[in-house]
Amino acid sequence: MKKIRRVYAVPYFVWLLLFVIAPVLLIVYQSFFNMAGQVSLTNYATYFASGKYLTMTVNSVWYAFLITMITLAISYPTAYFLSKLKHKNLWLLLIILPTWVNLLLKAYAFIGIFGIHGSVNNFLSIFGIGPKQILFTDFSFLVVATYIELPFMIMPIFNALEELNPSLISASRDLGANSFETFRRVVFPLSLNGVKSGVQAVFIPSLSLFMLTRLIGGNRVITLGTAIEQHFLVTQNWGMGSTIGVVLIIAMFIVMFFTGESRKGGVRK
Repeated sequence: MKKIRRVYAVPYFVWLLLFVIAPVLLIVYQSFFNMAGQVSLTNYATYFASGKYLTMTVNSVWYAFLITMITLAISYPTAYFLSKLKHKNLWLLLIILPTWVNLLLKAYAFIGIFGIHGSVNNFLSIFGIGPKQILFTDFSFLVVATYIELPFMIMPIFNALEELNPSLISASRDLGANSFETFRRVVFPLSLNGVKSGVQAVFIPSLSLFMLTRLIGGNRVITLGTAIEQHFLVTQNWGMGSTIGVVLIIAMFIVMFFTGESRKGGVRK
């Protein structure tokens, strides 16, 4: 039986080696080369000594934080409400469906919605509010990024709520706790693992957004993802682009460390 399991695990480890470990090692390796192809720490020195890159780092973390917090504020009540519905799986499927649509198509759809002659401005014109520049603003960027990331926050929270042991909630009620106290002392603490998983699933990708910053933010929102794209595709400075990639990888590991799941009781056996 163990031999069969090992055989089945081979494709997984091959995939992990070729498409996860190898690319990361290549990025780390490339980050130590300057544009002349010489081994050097110049890229790291430039990154940490440049106010421009440090500003982009702060912007990336700040926007990722905002997207994560807005997504969490919307997702937790949604997941909690879904867990109480009769046809919860059907409604969850409807929430997941937009993830099947290509990201680029969704971005272009929002360009039409937020444009000067788009649906939002047409609606505002009914109330006599003139056309507003909604596209290429921080607002439009946050709205679109939040919309795209919502399913990835809702699903882990929903799963965590579904795994709660109902007897714990019943025991809380029997001990005299009202609905708010039950939620605050039982439901929310026991669903924190789902929240942490959702934060990982949203915050980490949001650190390196570059397509939305260009199409929706109009390059007004400058992040490290934008800088990586520029270095690899425009300036051809792969060493500097790889250095920024290494910084992002380290940041992602830090986020994963602080949002790691804790194994506690309270789930259904």
